[in-house]
Amino acid sequence: MTTAPVRITDQGFPRSGRLLAGREYQRVFARARRAPGGRFMVLYRKQEPAGPAARLGLAISKKHARRSVDRNRIKRVAREAFRARRQSLPPVDIIVLSRAGIAGAERAELRAELDRLLENLK
Repeated sequence: MTTAPVRITDQGFPRSGRLLAGREYQRVFARARRAPGGRFMVLYRKQEPAGPAARLGLAISKKHARRSVDRNRIKRVAREAFRARRQSLPPVDIIVLSRAGIAGAERAELRAELDRLLENLK
């Protein structure tokens, strides 16, 4: 089975841009660098071997966002922020974690914080 090459010029969120398996998450958690924010914590680790583009994983806790509507909104914002910046990010695996107080935050606040955190990964 052959896979199509990843085109970094695409602004979508293809399967190749996601952390899918538990072992991929564990690898990042094991030796991650941290970028803390008020409502998010971004963990990241350089890809080995270096891939063509950054990949994203999400861990939005029920403890911090009780309602599924809130968790899904937060995930949509995180995916959109990542999708818009993916081309400018180094080849790293990123996990976005939620923090306390995230459920009540406005969409614009969440996006601004994620943009700032992702910008600092360079």
